[in-house]
Amino acid sequence: MILSILSAFISTIGFSILFHVQKKHLLICGTVGALGWCIYLLGEHKDFSIILSTFLASLLVTQASYLLAKRLKTPITVFLIPGIIPLVPGLTLYRTMYSLMTSDYTLSIEYAILTFELAGVIAGAIVIISLLPLVWRKRVTDK
Repeated sequence: MILSILSAFISTIGFSILFHVQKKHLLICGTVGALGWCIYLLGEHKDFSIILSTFLASLLVTQASYLLAKRLKTPITVFLIPGIIPLVPGLTLYRTMYSLMTSDYTLSIEYAILTFELAGVIAGAIVIISLLPLVWRKRVTDK
């Protein structure tokens, strides 16, 4: 588990470099990605579904990115995009394509549905965390 989290940390830093993140933010980006992956692994360890584990990890990554962006006066995308990379459903997409290539269409549809579900919960978590400040601000000003 520790090796997997360390791998997520290193891969997040690698994608951060690819996205031209400033050097002073590289370790923070790596930490965000590693924390997200850690939550995902903890969810799997607690026998949560892959979808719920991805959703919870995406919520954490998005919330951490918002807090860090506000604190460091940096755009949220600096932390969010590299931090979400370990959660992207690359393996299920690969299995979808492999099943298509081997003409196992039933299995490819199952993997494709799972891939879309995982991508959807990642996007949903980002939207939920993005909208919370707007809802909260509107409620506070209404009172």
